Amino acid sequence: MAVSRETRPIWAPHTAGDKAEQDAHFADPGTPLAQAAQHSVLARTGGLRKQGVPRPDATRVLVVANQKGGVGKTTSTVNVAAGLAQLGQKVLVIDLDPQGNASTALGVEHHRGVPSTYDMLVEGRPLVEVMTECADLPGLWAVPATIDLAGAEIELVSVVAREQRLARAIVAHPLVGSAAEVGDDRFDFVLVDCPPSLGLLTLNALVAGREMFIPIQAEYYALEGLGMLLETVEMVRQHLNPDLVISTILLTMYDARTRLAAGVAEEVRSHFGDQVLKTAVPRSVRVSEAPSYGQTVMTYDPASAGALSYLEAAREIASKGAPV
Repeated sequence: MAVSRETRPIWAPHTAGDKAEQDAHFADPGTPLAQAAQHSVLARTGGLRKQGVPRPDATRVLVVANQKGGVGKTTSTVNVAAGLAQLGQKVLVIDLDPQGNASTALGVEHHRGVPSTYDMLVEGRPLVEVMTECADLPGLWAVPATIDLAGAEIELVSVVAREQRLARAIVAHPLVGSAAEVGDDRFDFVLVDCPPSLGLLTLNALVAGREMFIPIQAEYYALEGLGMLLETVEMVRQHLNPDLVISTILLTMYDARTRLAAGVAEEVRSHFGDQVLKTAVPRSVRVSEAPSYGQTVMTYDPASAGALSYLEAAREIASKGAPV
């Protein structure tokens, strides 16, 4: 005779579904191992969406930029986007980097001939025609970047209002806007992954965005390059997009064992205050491995330190809301 869940003896095996249903009684804030196990079960069963955060009243467009390479910009873009999607948000990632690394991590095709950001910026194709849904993450969509994008800056030189091409494409999307205009089907977040330079592609993103999301590696060189980036943001604000604000700064590759990382974190927090997320992303091999499997770390290893950190970063971004 089948044993009901209520009368099942303590020695009976439990399924992942049983664990997901017990999520309210499964938390143990004092045990990191229990937290990691809980997150892994909830992520694999879709339970995180039940613990979601409130949706914003209108689509938030975040530009993820830093002209210094190797600071975890693309990694932060795709994993924060995946974290937001797991928390019940509807997210669109636009890959503006010709290398297409964000497209690789999200598991979307980005070879020549695939509808991409190049077609949108240069050929003028609508955004809705070049995006594709990510198979592993419901609620997450991506616009891939192909190698053709490498020549876009040269081709756009003679185009009228060339720095506003992306802004116009985003605004024209039928699912971008406020709840009153678009309804519940709207995108909650649009994240734009920029190349590691301050060229015309990045300029398009800065004009299109309302918020700027800056990943900073916890090392001295990252601080040195931040000054140049802030000057560029100020120029864009003065001449092209007065609404642009730096809303989010995320410390990446953080090694709590070193005084250098602690010093960089202290300096960044003292200068930017609440704009710096409380969560810092540690160095993690699992985060680096995930793209080779066409995944974000959120699906590749949900219980890893990197996945847990990016989930908390996504929760912070969504919870604090858009800047006034």
